[in-house]
Amino acid sequence: MSEKENSTDTVDENEVTQPDPAVAGQGTGAEEMPDHAELVSLLEDARGKADDHWGQVVRLQADMENLRKRSERDLANAHKFALERFASELLPVKDSLEMGLAAFDLEGADSDKLREGVALTLQMLTSALDKAAISEVNPQDEPFNPDFHQAMSMQERDDVEPNTVVTVVQKGYTLNGRLIRPAMVIVSKAPVSSS
Repeated sequence: MSEKENSTDTVDENEVTQPDPAVAGQGTGAEEMPDHAELVSLLEDARGKADDHWGQVVRLQADMENLRKRSERDLANAHKFALERFASELLPVKDSLEMGLAAFDLEGADSDKLREGVALTLQMLTSALDKAAISEVNPQDEPFNPDFHQAMSMQERDDVEPNTVVTVVQKGYTLNGRLIRPAMVIVSKAPVSSS
């Protein structure tokens, strides 16, 4: 054998036992993989975080459900007891009317005092309506407004402009500016000229 052949057949021991660093990174990757204990630790950590997050979600859902139920209960109570304050304002008016009726039955009742009692009762009622933002619509001598007035009839008048309210048959009322009952009125119209 020649020396050349001999050198290729013999392999240096350093070459076999020492892997090439460039080739080592491309191997199976066993050096980069975490060991079993690390994987178990990471999994337990992830499960703990997931359990914490799940607990937070469940608590938030319960809080939202409680808030929804509380809101529904508050709304139902608001509808149910919305008139409580108004009713408490009307009760003294009822008491006053009952006392007035009882006074009519007394012998020798003074009609002036009865009139004064009725006037005071009306004043109490007006005050209660004002507190509840119920306003009176009394359009006497005002132009007819179909948004707030309902014409019962028309009356020929030459002393006022046509379409003027000349008589209020029944007053109207608004609640916070919204019409709850139109005023019943008689409206003027121009007289028919006789030719």
